[in-house]
Amino acid sequence: MKPVLLTAAVVIFGGLAYVTWPAAEQNAQASSQGDIAGIALVKVVLPDALSSNASVGKRAFDAKCAACHGENAAGQDGIAPPLIHKIYEPNHHGDESFQIAAANGVRAHHWTFGNMPPVEGITRGDVTMIVAYIRELQRANGING
Repeated sequence: MKPVLLTAAVVIFGGLAYVTWPAAEQNAQASSQGDIAGIALVKVVLPDALSSNASVGKRAFDAKCAACHGENAAGQDGIAPPLIHKIYEPNHHGDESFQIAAANGVRAHHWTFGNMPPVEGITRGDVTMIVAYIRELQRANGING
């Protein structure tokens, strides 16, 4: 009886390996090529023009935030959430929420990306301009809260 169970186990595990290994290998290759992780999570409509504060904020965002939150705050699959999302509307996450998150980091509570660490080398003034940029992007995408 034991040889039958051993044979069945080998067949089952072998079959699972056969079925999943090519997909896992493709995912690993795609991930190493940036084809999975880092894909924008939302499509962001850009405003026709940015105010001067938002323009300054875009430069600061690109320097300090885009590596995680993606170009134009669209988020990145497997990395960080989009800020152009109703969760971050002003009535739910006010401007001071962004200040606190940048200064102190924040525990994951809406998403499964993990905790956000504090942002090194950023000032309240920088964050104020970044928020101006994010709010203008949000308005251009119908998030007015």
